[in-house]
Amino acid sequence: MSTHTVVRPKKLRGEIIAPGDKSVSHRAAMLNAIAHGTATVTNYAPGNDCAATVNILRMLGIDIERTPAKGQGGDTVIVHGRGSEALHEPDDILYAGGSGTTMRLMSGILAGRPFMSVLTGDETIRVRPMDRILKPLGQMGALVHGRAGGRLPPIVFSGGQIKGIEYSMPVASAQLKSCLVLAGLRATEPTVLHQPAESRDHTERMMRAMGGNIRTDGLTVTVVPGDLHAVDVPVPGDISSAAFWIVAGLIHPDAELLVRNVGINPTRAGVIDALRLMGADLRYDNERDVAGEPVADIIVKSSHLHGAHIGGDLVPLLIDEIPVLAIAAAMAEGRTEFTDVVELRVKETDRIAATVDWMTSAGVIVESTKDTMVVHGAGHIRGGEYKSYSDHRMAMSLAVAGLVSDTPVTVMNSEAAAKSYPGFWDDMERFGLLAG
Repeated sequence: MSTHTVVRPKKLRGEIIAPGDKSVSHRAAMLNAIAHGTATVTNYAPGNDCAATVNILRMLGIDIERTPAKGQGGDTVIVHGRGSEALHEPDDILYAGGSGTTMRLMSGILAGRPFMSVLTGDETIRVRPMDRILKPLGQMGALVHGRAGGRLPPIVFSGGQIKGIEYSMPVASAQLKSCLVLAGLRATEPTVLHQPAESRDHTERMMRAMGGNIRTDGLTVTVVPGDLHAVDVPVPGDISSAAFWIVAGLIHPDAELLVRNVGINPTRAGVIDALRLMGADLRYDNERDVAGEPVADIIVKSSHLHGAHIGGDLVPLLIDEIPVLAIAAAMAEGRTEFTDVVELRVKETDRIAATVDWMTSAGVIVESTKDTMVVHGAGHIRGGEYKSYSDHRMAMSLAVAGLVSDTPVTVMNSEAAAKSYPGFWDDMERFGLLAG
């Protein structure tokens, strides 16, 4: 178990290059693996999650070369796609590690294959709900079974014939939507999905770039079975990782940061919308389009934030950023209410309970119910030693708290940050933000 202690600097200045976007990286590897042709994916996200996706695809017979990055920036991955029918039966259990994206999206690829496969993950994944994907996959004709009556991993796939269905999704979830879209590519007729609210659309954008027949009409997504053709993907910076620096720059009293190469897909950039609701001084620079994804540099300055209501359709667009948004709320003036956030209960840890726990210890008044969290901002966070719950987003959020706390913050199990941002503590050290 490692620890890092973060100290409050007098000022915060500099530039950050966010690591490659995990969501785009997963999809670039998976979609190119079932496409025809060879694709080069640059700035592929570091960390164990996206490595798990590559390892599983290799076990399914896909030839993938991965070259480690030199300095800042992600790895280069070359995927030799062989078409959607070229996968073969693995000779061992497929292991997704702690990656919910790998678990759910790979389920869409494995569903209905003419072979048996078993997909599982680590202890955090084995308690996360999978019935939301297994039920519709079963309706599509996949022979698929999960532990605990179909609710939990491991998941066993044993063939079946995929047919298109019309399905009303019970939750706005990009993982559920993408799982069913990937299964629908091999169906006997179109699949029509009705979303209750908007969710990130990386899968739809990339499939269109690869020649896929997928249409979006409001909240309805229709995928027509067909082949994909490989495309090179320069992966933009991960806005979920950039969010820690963005919040740090806003809440520190003397800060100006430039965060380069950030993906600002509107179905993903809810954290920017939320911070603007709170009065954030930030702007986009050098906006451009990269392989169908909007990208920009983000300039952030110290801001006087105020409380806001963050809920409803905005929540699926920022669900991963709520732990660090809670710190912005603690440093803001007034009351910030997060509603419709029950999904936080089933992440790597129960992030509502974890946030309430550490913030209460840090002198912040915070309340919660099953699906809400209210933070009473007072511009004050008490330093101390806090658990990360071995959750990468909690570990990095605690580090951000240390940049404005009265005394240093020591983050326990700080190595958890490597799950999505292996260079996070190196970047903190480069800015001189670590004790010792």
